Amino acid sequence: MSEDFIRDTTRNHIADRLREAFFAYYRYNPSPGEVNSWRNSLRAMKDVLDIASLHDHGILLEYQLPLSSRRIDCMVCGRDENDADNAVIVELKQWERCEQAEPDKLVRSWVGGRQRDVLHPSVQVGQYRQYLEDTHLAFHEEPHPIRLSACSYLHNYLVDDTDPIVAPKFAATLRDNPLFDADGAESLGSYLSDRLVQGNGRPVLQRVEDSRFRLSRKLMDYVSTTIRSHSPWILLDEQLVVFERIRSTLKSGLFGRRKQVVIVRGGPGTGKSVLAINLMAELLREGRNAHYATGSKAFTETLWEIMGSRSRATFKYFNSYGPAEFNEVDVLICDESHRIRETSNNRFSKRERRSTKPQVRELLDAAKVAVFFIDDRQTVRPNEIGSTMHIRQHADAVDAEVSEYDLEIQFRCAGSDGFVNWIDNTLGIRRTANVIWDGADGFDFRIVASPEELETSIRRRADEGFTARVSAGFCWRWSEPRPDGTLVDDVVIGDYRRPWDAKPGNWRLAPGIPPASLWATDPNGINQIGCVYNIQGFELDYIGVIWGRDLRYNFDGQSWVGDKTQSSDSVVKRSKEHFVELVKNTYRVLLSRGIKGCYVHFMDRDTERFIRSRIEPGERRKVLDPQPMKAPVLKPIPFRRLASPPTPEERYTTCVPLLPLSIAAGAFSDPHHVDENSWEWVALDARHRLHRGMFVAKVTGRSMEPLILDGSWCLFLSPVHGTRQGKIVLVMLRDQIDSESNQRFTVKRYESVKTAEGEGWRHTSITLKAVNPEFPPIPLVGVDEDQVQVIAELVEVLGSGG
Repeated sequence: MSEDFIRDTTRNHIADRLREAFFAYYRYNPSPGEVNSWRNSLRAMKDVLDIASLHDHGILLEYQLPLSSRRIDCMVCGRDENDADNAVIVELKQWERCEQAEPDKLVRSWVGGRQRDVLHPSVQVGQYRQYLEDTHLAFHEEPHPIRLSACSYLHNYLVDDTDPIVAPKFAATLRDNPLFDADGAESLGSYLSDRLVQGNGRPVLQRVEDSRFRLSRKLMDYVSTTIRSHSPWILLDEQLVVFERIRSTLKSGLFGRRKQVVIVRGGPGTGKSVLAINLMAELLREGRNAHYATGSKAFTETLWEIMGSRSRATFKYFNSYGPAEFNEVDVLICDESHRIRETSNNRFSKRERRSTKPQVRELLDAAKVAVFFIDDRQTVRPNEIGSTMHIRQHADAVDAEVSEYDLEIQFRCAGSDGFVNWIDNTLGIRRTANVIWDGADGFDFRIVASPEELETSIRRRADEGFTARVSAGFCWRWSEPRPDGTLVDDVVIGDYRRPWDAKPGNWRLAPGIPPASLWATDPNGINQIGCVYNIQGFELDYIGVIWGRDLRYNFDGQSWVGDKTQSSDSVVKRSKEHFVELVKNTYRVLLSRGIKGCYVHFMDRDTERFIRSRIEPGERRKVLDPQPMKAPVLKPIPFRRLASPPTPEERYTTCVPLLPLSIAAGAFSDPHHVDENSWEWVALDARHRLHRGMFVAKVTGRSMEPLILDGSWCLFLSPVHGTRQGKIVLVMLRDQIDSESNQRFTVKRYESVKTAEGEGWRHTSITLKAVNPEFPPIPLVGVDEDQVQVIAELVEVLGSGG
């Protein structure tokens, strides 16, 4: 109770009592830093309760959210003036200042010994409130759920009007989940009193402690509706047959005494995830307590991005279910089950918290019915041990009834399973009838001569509006970002230099660089090379693959050979006799990501020669020669001119400037002297999310056809982040002009050659290339950096006319 809390804090006992309770629950001691943090923050919280005379209230400290590793700092329980049960979450921070961060929900502060981009405190506590309202029965059970409020208390922080923590972009969040600073003890006390004035918090606290995990009807409807609103997630043919069979199995499993286990097998592109997501939507629509879990951070976070932060309560990771009670979940859908690990321990798990319980057993224990979607040939790491046999063994151990189904129809690779079968047969993974690739299925498979040509082909597809990325085998080191958040060009092949996608867990990345989990879906992901760990589980229209020397074909031995010296995957290199198998699976995953096409560059010529030998003679020329690209189909003018200047909050959120290229080149070449108030603004219909620095301009001339037709309206972004290599950019020249435009600015594809100089590098040449072969490139040999100024990069072609 609050009276006991105030007394123990005054006597400086609260941190020690909390440490003892922490050890009793988690079976390990908190760090000294965490104990000191409790001591300081809880003393400040005690003063607030004392000032407001809140002495008869329930207090929860370090309360763990259901099926989550997150903990609430403090929750105060009581009754309001109408005698209704209430609770208030208080997020406690010891921050003293923060800086602005570009992403909408983040600020930059000193956390964990360094500056990091972190959630705004009121965003963070608002998510905790929403999570409890969605998942904790006490906060949504009718007819009288506990009313829940949330706020943040920064007891060492003094806020002024210009502080980034009260920036306009946080206005709505602060209105819903207010923030109180060091001068706000009395205001926070009043906020609590308004909701808890009657006290009598013990029974309210008891309701919270005695209640259980159960999804709210509102959350079920929200997620189900969101899934159903995405038209690509439609079941076809065999998928629908298996879907109906699973539903029948589930009905008996939910009400029977035995656990039910369903195993659904399928290769790449057979629609496992589509089926799993539709099954999730149907179960939630029926009011079932259903969860969807994967072992893929990238895939899970992409689902969160698509369906909103509320979906975190239902879309989780395999390692989330260790603390779950027996049969706590009605149906647990486990997608990408080949990524199940031996246990849920990871490198951050403290020794005293490490479990010996198999991860698959945690999943089986948590659910009345467990559905596993699996491809037994997609294991790419030795510590991922999920397999049909592994699941069967543990299902038998818990006396579960097992049902098994197979998906065989191909929904990827131009609608046929021929290409995947050919990959499997060629790699020696399994024997299939597709020994020779004949191209009869309409799938666009090509072998290209260089990584530059590979990237150019993929960028052309992206410029046409397709989803397209370049990926590679793990043959180069994967560096941490530089201190400024930019990525290191780790993938180096001759003059070709590109960064990997960002490593998972990086706190701060430079603007324009997507986090690892969003590389496959963020438009800026095309500027990095994707590794298997961030692409597994996704599908794209076109995939480019750099096939490294870690897996080569040996003509003398007529076999595939793995070369650990060419691999930079330290985990796979330790897999001993399984190395070749895992690397084969890696390339199988990469090659099978494309729906419409796959382009490959081989670093080893013998390997390329072997693949060519497995291609129908009449198909080889088509496979090896680039095909002409189709011109994009342009939409009508996709913007609306605004009659009056937009507010500061509307700029770059709903609208961007409309500028002639000459004005844009001049204005954005000196961003400190940009006069936004003199520009015309337009509301925009674009595929990409708007950001500061974007503008619309018309590109005239034929030099960039067929990608940019004469008179096309295009969306640009300034400045250019990351590498410029291969991008279509707006450039301003100092000492020459573009013969087509007769201007010092031009829109061209940027290519450069660099050479090392001391500890840095310098350009030896820059070439501005036209796409239309009728127009010669603009060579800039031996240029200094200031001879050519890259102003902006093309984001997308919008439309034409007007």
